[in-house]
Amino acid sequence: MASNGSRPLIGVSTYLERARFGVWDVEAAVLHRDYLDSVVRAGGNPVLLPPVGTWDAAGIGFLDGLVLSGGADVDPARYGRERDPRTGPPRPDRDAAELALARAALQLDLPVLGVCRGAQVLNTALGGTLHQHVEGHNPAPAVFEHTGIAVAPGSRLARIVGPATTVHCHHHQSLDVLGDGVVAVASAPDGTVEAVELPGARFVLGVQSHPEADREDDRLFAALIDATRKGNAR
Repeated sequence: MASNGSRPLIGVSTYLERARFGVWDVEAAVLHRDYLDSVVRAGGNPVLLPPVGTWDAAGIGFLDGLVLSGGADVDPARYGRERDPRTGPPRPDRDAAELALARAALQLDLPVLGVCRGAQVLNTALGGTLHQHVEGHNPAPAVFEHTGIAVAPGSRLARIVGPATTVHCHHHQSLDVLGDGVVAVASAPDGTVEAVELPGARFVLGVQSHPEADREDDRLFAALIDATRKGNAR
């Protein structure tokens, strides 16, 4: 789709929340604008994908890439675990929609960037599990922890950001057992998996951090956009 110099269409999953705007107080599909601005700065056009309707390979075939955004905890029933009391309330709308989006994108070999919850959705879609609570990565509501991470040599992520970098974190869950084919490529000082890749795919990268929150560094979004322009090259 992203040929002849056109701006690639990048689907971005959204929240479904009660929101106030104008004279309205209604259920709405919403998303942090930082995601949209990051896609635009990197050279793409964002397309909002709300957690309603049916998402499958036929339904997203018009897209050039996909960003799975951050948000609420994935329901542990989705990966066969009992609920920890510290796990947030289930969001069946987002879980169903985003797991379907992830699987459809993998089927189509679309470039995918999973952000925080999005990385967890990717891992769950591929049969992995999550730690339902970790300390030290979620300092306060709406406050990011700045975490230094080590990146595996030779990984796609290392080619993008180098052997180490500092990221914006805001999460209390993390990846546990990795899904089929998923490889850990970055870690925090406490051992938390901070990034994963899917070797053999055109571009599948999941990061536990929030690259959209760093308005001075669009390298991950630029790498996603670049992958849309390279056809099936790995």
